[in-house]
Amino acid sequence: MGFLRFVLAALLVAAVTAGPVRAVEVRAVRLWASPEGTRVVLDLSGNARHSVLVLQNPDRIVLDVAGARLAPGAHTPAGIGVVKQVRVARRSSGELRIVLDLSRAIRPKSFLATPNERYGYRLVLDLGGGANLAQAAMPETPVKAEHARPDARDLIIAIDAGHGGDDPGAIGKYGTREKDVVLAIARALAERIDADPGMRAVLTRDGDYFVPLRDRMRRARAQQADLFVSIHADSISDRSVDGSSVYILSQRGATTEAARWLAERENASDLIGGVSLEDKGDMLASVLLDLSQNASLSASHTAAEQVLHQLNLVGEVRKPLVQQAGFMVLKSPDIPSMLIETAYISNPAEEQRLRAAGHQAKLAAAIHQGLRAYFYADPPAGSRIAQRAAGSSSPELAAPRDSGG
Repeated sequence: MGFLRFVLAALLVAAVTAGPVRAVEVRAVRLWASPEGTRVVLDLSGNARHSVLVLQNPDRIVLDVAGARLAPGAHTPAGIGVVKQVRVARRSSGELRIVLDLSRAIRPKSFLATPNERYGYRLVLDLGGGANLAQAAMPETPVKAEHARPDARDLIIAIDAGHGGDDPGAIGKYGTREKDVVLAIARALAERIDADPGMRAVLTRDGDYFVPLRDRMRRARAQQADLFVSIHADSISDRSVDGSSVYILSQRGATTEAARWLAERENASDLIGGVSLEDKGDMLASVLLDLSQNASLSASHTAAEQVLHQLNLVGEVRKPLVQQAGFMVLKSPDIPSMLIETAYISNPAEEQRLRAAGHQAKLAAAIHQGLRAYFYADPPAGSRIAQRAAGSSSPELAAPRDSGG
């Protein structure tokens, strides 16, 4: 071990793209931190070759981008997450060298992302530390136990703030980013749920970082959520369009997801309603999955109707009926799920309302009331709310405590 303390090169990771090296500009260097790690993003003017070298004593990562230079006006960001400092220099060999000083040893993963409708070429470096995303979900919210009984449980609502990190979502006329307002609404909703005896909220993200869509579903399952609510703020080319909408999974989306689960069940660690499909024959596995999905879709629709009704009381509703679509985050076959488009951020008036903490609180209150009406109408067995409905729990469960919103 003593010898290793003097070894500089611990790991070499090379990523090479086809074609000759051409001059490329690094237009920006961006950092995002999440509970699972840190992401470094270089916005490039074109395709580029790069190599990654991991060094020790002190811990740092050296990223060389072939034939590149830092664009005029571009700057290096302050450290965040495991990155303490970012240093940039042009080498005589024609490479742009970016050094990331780290707070601890880390194993990086790098890849070149091709252009899409929002970004050009991006060189992405993930400093994750190897944690299992499904297990390293979000920290447990303390259970409100002052009136809990040993044989009762809180209902768990997974709240998913859409987008995040280098995915800002829709952007309004005045520069409001969807990822920011939906996180604020999600936090406000979580606060109200946590103030309601018998209910507990968990957030799929509680900061400005990106979580892959399937990981959002996995996090809800890891927390044994009773319901999954994804918060968004829609955008459309017609800026006059306004109002809220609530979506559940379409039948077509459910069918394609069922096919995926059945095809991968031998290697899947996920459960369908607590029953593994791994050791089931094709027919039995298909029947179990179909039963689980049908029950989940039915519950999703009932809960979504309650939320849509409450949203209609606080503002314009764009679509008066629950809509159906194939959104990825709604595809969990064993957790009732809905996606709420709280407003059209592309509408300047709605954008201004979305920026206001008071309006965010109203939206959160409406969603909470809809969820509460759903659960109190048919409380899950074994929950504290079911105990109250049976007349065996504290009268305090009759109404949520004031969360100050």
